[in-house]
Amino acid sequence: MSDRIHAAVNRIGNGLLRALDVRVETRGADHVPVAGPVLLACTHVSYPDFVFVQKGALERRPFVRFMTRHDVWDKAWAAWFMDRMQHVPVDRQAPAGAYLRARGLLARGEAVCAFPEAGISYSYTVRPLMRGVASLARETGAPVVPVALWGSQRIYSVGRPVDGREPPPEWRRGRRVDVSFGAPLRVAPGDDLTECTAHLGGVLSQMLEELQQLPHHRPRPGEYAPWYPAHLGGHAPDLAEAAALDDVPRSAVRPTWGPSAG
Repeated sequence: MSDRIHAAVNRIGNGLLRALDVRVETRGADHVPVAGPVLLACTHVSYPDFVFVQKGALERRPFVRFMTRHDVWDKAWAAWFMDRMQHVPVDRQAPAGAYLRARGLLARGEAVCAFPEAGISYSYTVRPLMRGVASLARETGAPVVPVALWGSQRIYSVGRPVDGREPPPEWRRGRRVDVSFGAPLRVAPGDDLTECTAHLGGVLSQMLEELQQLPHHRPRPGEYAPWYPAHLGGHAPDLAEAAALDDVPRSAVRPTWGPSAG
């Protein structure tokens, strides 16, 4: 029953993408193993990122279990669906429960997707990362497949608050979202979690910038682009402004990667 519900929700998601004429282009999907445990470690640029990760992985893994904010479970109807799809609620104030559930899923050979930034980056750069992905990979032996995506931030994401409110969704049709899966990373039993997390940050940062600089994603000359990173010529909050907006856990590994390095 669980997978039937998941499959039905996937069909609904694909139907919404078709209704909005959203084109999802995937590269590197062959890096995702068709069977056995795998950890997907994904950049986070928009609220519906999980839809595009699942879409990109669909040919390889029809069911990805996502680690997501625990408050999604606050609505009884949402909790019913999330539990039956075996997604994992993450409470940043008490993360041990999420870790144990994710570990159990990996032990059963599932594909689990985590967003190690623990939130959307206002600057659209890879912000500080949590060590949970590296820890799960070290304990379970599961490969870590880095994932970057870009384009979804133009549909529904964070941005500078106006009158205390975040930007609303943008329902314009014809958007393109690119999803990139990188070569698997391994975390050996004796590896340092901070070093592995920093390495993951570097890989994700490079993958994200490669997508951001694709010609079809770059702003037009003279275009005001709050959806594009400042260090690449856009008008999203720069690193200093984003630091005041991002809600980053104190235990996160600070960037030694990307424009925020050092």
